[in-house]
Amino acid sequence: MTVAVVVPSLDQGRFLPEALGSLLGQESVDVKVAVMDGGSRDDSVEIIQRHEDRLSYWRSGPDAGQAAAINEGIARLGPADHVGWLNADDLLLPGGLEKMAAYLTANPGCVAVFGEADVVDEAGRVIGRFPTQPFSRRALARASIICQPASLIRASAWRAVGGLDASLHLCLDYDLWWRLSAIGPIGFLPDLIARSRDHETTKTRSRHDLMYREAFAVLTRHLRYVPWRWCLSEAAYRWREGHGGRRADSLVSQAVCACRAAGRHARVNGVSGIVSGLRELW
Repeated sequence: MTVAVVVPSLDQGRFLPEALGSLLGQESVDVKVAVMDGGSRDDSVEIIQRHEDRLSYWRSGPDAGQAAAINEGIARLGPADHVGWLNADDLLLPGGLEKMAAYLTANPGCVAVFGEADVVDEAGRVIGRFPTQPFSRRALARASIICQPASLIRASAWRAVGGLDASLHLCLDYDLWWRLSAIGPIGFLPDLIARSRDHETTKTRSRHDLMYREAFAVLTRHLRYVPWRWCLSEAAYRWREGHGGRRADSLVSQAVCACRAAGRHARVNGVSGIVSGLRELW
């Protein structure tokens, strides 16, 4: 059983040793690792070079973005049974890959599997649990329910959907789950698999506007509909941005957010979008 894992990275030297250690320390699984560095200006290259005898491939230099780098890395790693990626600021827990690979072996109809994950802060302290739940397209339409570092994809399914959409920068995995779920079931493993790091410099934290634009585009592409919860989430985010980070925790502020979300919902969907969405999901 061979697993190909790509580590995309850019200026993540402070986290990279822990990520690589968690990946290269996976036992009972034949792991091929590629590190795709986007031209880091910190000590990332020196860290990679210290591990290069255990890497199947690495390079450092400007690229076309995270999704393109992951696609390139998986192609460079060659034949494998399963594929995935681990961002340089995340980490796998011991036995994580083995558990997911075993699940896919025992469930040959599944195109991918994901498990549970802790959320950790910059120092690695556990601050919460990612809100995973068993997969359904209805659940995926309402929220991001898959923690990417705690996931693994059957290589044949990866090839069937053509890998990641390189035009996306934040919702690349969200789009991938939609495309994979269109060709087969995605399994859920109720075990702790990984730790996802939440810190101020993550793309999701620093580029919320782009995240919502991409999420709305992905939902429109796959459902022809943007669910109400996404519109309300965006309205709550914009409230915080306009009020010094304060949440909409009063009845008045919540009513304002709901009204803004209703207007957004109507604009992005229209009557035909709302009807098609209701037919598919409810």
